[in-house]
Amino acid sequence: MSPADVTTLLSHLSERDLAILQSVSAHRLLSTAQLRRLHFGQGHSSLPAAAGATMRVLTRLEDKNLVVRLGRRIGGVRAGSSGITWQLGATGERLIRTMEGKRYRRRLVEPGATFAAHTLATAELAVILRELARANILELTALEAEPTCWRSFAGPSGGLEWLKPDLFAVTVSGEYEDHWYFEADLATEHPTVVVRKAKVYQRYAATGAHQARHGLFPAVTWVVPSVARQRALSAALSRDTAIQPGLFQVVTLAGFRHLVTSGVPDPPSVPVPTPTQLLEQEGGSH
Repeated sequence: MSPADVTTLLSHLSERDLAILQSVSAHRLLSTAQLRRLHFGQGHSSLPAAAGATMRVLTRLEDKNLVVRLGRRIGGVRAGSSGITWQLGATGERLIRTMEGKRYRRRLVEPGATFAAHTLATAELAVILRELARANILELTALEAEPTCWRSFAGPSGGLEWLKPDLFAVTVSGEYEDHWYFEADLATEHPTVVVRKAKVYQRYAATGAHQARHGLFPAVTWVVPSVARQRALSAALSRDTAIQPGLFQVVTLAGFRHLVTSGVPDPPSVPVPTPTQLLEQEGGSH
């Protein structure tokens, strides 16, 4: 896409149109409801009015091949237009890539159900953070989605390793600045997989790279869909003696807002067994 093509296309787009494209590019997938909350939260008399305006704008962008809708809806047909998932269309991808000076072309294919669900779950955390910032409940000074938030580092043996968080954020509440690595968990992986990733975080923390630049290491947080999953992951992390206590936390999506605004996670409604209790339980099961 030539500079003249970009100029011509931009002349037909509003600031909000461009912001929508940038949001979809950053998060790869966004639902209609998420786009409404991000870009149509003000200036409408009611939620249906905002929803209608959102669909009109997205349909117009779709007609220009700037965005495309996925074939599968979140929540099925009953979800209506709010359940439609959007990604960049070919023209939108070329426009954003040209504006950002990127040469690598992102392949635009229909993603699988698992990938889409996880991508939207991660995007939901970002949307919540932006809503809290818009409401002046906190200040959001940095927000990086994949793959921008990935970090490479030299492992203990000297080989190259990659830490791949789902989301990185820096928030400010009062006098406190908090750094976060978030993992959007959908309870689709065995807890041992989570423990293995926690150890990658520990190896990255051991390099001191983030601490050297910022004076602290981010709070690593898994955001899970249920208290049962919260208990399972918390227990798995507590059980492994190689896991550094206090570096990781697990919260439900319902407790996510409380965590990022207060810095304190809500405890599971049912106490998580201590490592000693877990050993006693395992011993009694034989």
